[in-house]
Amino acid sequence: MQQTFRTITGAMLCCLLPAVLSAQEAAQQKYKVPVLTGKDINPVIRIRVDVKEDHETLQQVDIQLKGAALPRYLQNVRIYAAGADSAVWKGDKPAGKTLFAEAPSPAAEKIVLKGNLPLQRGANYLWVSVSPSAGIPLNARLHIDAAAVRVNGKPLKIAAGNYTHRTGVALRQHNQDNVHTHRIPGLATAKDGTLLAIYDARRESGRDLQGNIDIGLSRSFDKGKTWQPMQTVIDMGAWGGLPEKFNGVSDANILVDKNTGTIYIAGLWMYGVIDTTGKWVEGLTDTSTIWNHQWKTKGSQPGFGEKQTCQFLIVKSTDNGATWSKPVNVTRMGKKEDWWLWAPAPGSGITLKDGTLVFPTQGRDNKGRAFSTISYSKDGGNTWHTGERAAPESTTENMAVELSDGSIMLNMRSGANSRDTGATNGRVIAVTQNLGQTWARHPTSRNALPEPTCMASIIRHDYVKNGQKRSVLLFSNPDFKTARKNMTIKISFDDGKTWPASKKILLDEEKSRGYSCLTSIDNDTIGILYESSQADLVFQAIPLEELL
Repeated sequence: MQQTFRTITGAMLCCLLPAVLSAQEAAQQKYKVPVLTGKDINPVIRIRVDVKEDHETLQQVDIQLKGAALPRYLQNVRIYAAGADSAVWKGDKPAGKTLFAEAPSPAAEKIVLKGNLPLQRGANYLWVSVSPSAGIPLNARLHIDAAAVRVNGKPLKIAAGNYTHRTGVALRQHNQDNVHTHRIPGLATAKDGTLLAIYDARRESGRDLQGNIDIGLSRSFDKGKTWQPMQTVIDMGAWGGLPEKFNGVSDANILVDKNTGTIYIAGLWMYGVIDTTGKWVEGLTDTSTIWNHQWKTKGSQPGFGEKQTCQFLIVKSTDNGATWSKPVNVTRMGKKEDWWLWAPAPGSGITLKDGTLVFPTQGRDNKGRAFSTISYSKDGGNTWHTGERAAPESTTENMAVELSDGSIMLNMRSGANSRDTGATNGRVIAVTQNLGQTWARHPTSRNALPEPTCMASIIRHDYVKNGQKRSVLLFSNPDFKTARKNMTIKISFDDGKTWPASKKILLDEEKSRGYSCLTSIDNDTIGILYESSQADLVFQAIPLEELL
């Protein structure tokens, strides 16, 4: 974790021996996380106050605000007391925290918050939380510092930190609209500029299929600043007489036909449960508790039928996402009969220069081994065909980009990276020039883009600068080998041959589920929807110039 932590006043603590407090001390630790609209509590700074005696009292905390958006776009600034609890707080549950003081609608850059908090001998922890208004610009930068505290009438200054927070939107939060968990983001820009965010609406638990899961959609008409209420775009209900918890749909991918404007969403439907022996379970009811997953044991099997294998569904919209067709089952078009599974790879698909539509897909072959590939349509989404496996090793979730020469690069999650934390940890990369019939390994495979074995996103962004047409590749994932943390956007100026270490943006340093999806909002702005440490799904808009 990259953190700013500075200690002031008092004797230096020995790093090898237990601390002996000879004076009062105060320090702040900034957390590199987004500040979100739609979220009431955004903990951004942890303050540590050390005192040498019991019964000393915290009377005041001074906060300094800087940035064009401050203070007028803040609804409040709060100080919470956490006692001796030093654990990182995400702001989701204030249990165990006591409100020390609040400054509603602050009008000045310096805020003085007064209270009366008894302190215990040793370390005492406070949290600074801010709540931005809905009108705050998405490109606003917020510099927030804990400047000083006052204990028993004595001011203790705190050294300034050097991190400036970005703003974002808490697009979906835990238990919002009676949906337990929102996962698996996809993001795309419609032909009219509408942003379309898709996700699993996991209604009863955070668990993967099988379960009561539908595909949800949120749309934005103002480039991500505000979002419409959730629409449900794929819901199999109680199909076939089974309860909704045995008709789940998950792992959606969204594709916009750049020529016609038609939007496609693909999702994976599981009907009932296939047990660990490969047998479809009879007699399921609302009270049945059996569970299996398409990637576990024999949870999806060879064949085409609903009781044999998971089904590949597609819905489409011709009005920029306002209304959607009924699901069309294309399993027989793109799946080989002896494959155990053919499924969408979550995220977004692409339109090639020649108009071909491409979904990144994944599956399990005739021996149950995982693979990644692409599925494509050359007739406007009427029929779909699937390529061959893109890499010999076990790979799953992936996304595709068209390179400058017209070839397709596939960027894949590698199962080996869960064990490999060395120099060969990295995304598996392959390239095809014939729609996935054959693949060539890319020189950057397993050595350029580290991952903790997680879904990631890659897009091609075409833009105009100084009258010249240009393009870059953009990539997002948890930039860490052993944990899903450090959600980062990277850039390549040479079709993915190199990813300059100096050209990347850290969005969220804390642990999360780690999935993400990128889109081009306009010529100068990139959008990202990701599973954050601060909310189920967070949207942020990033100026392209910051990466160039």
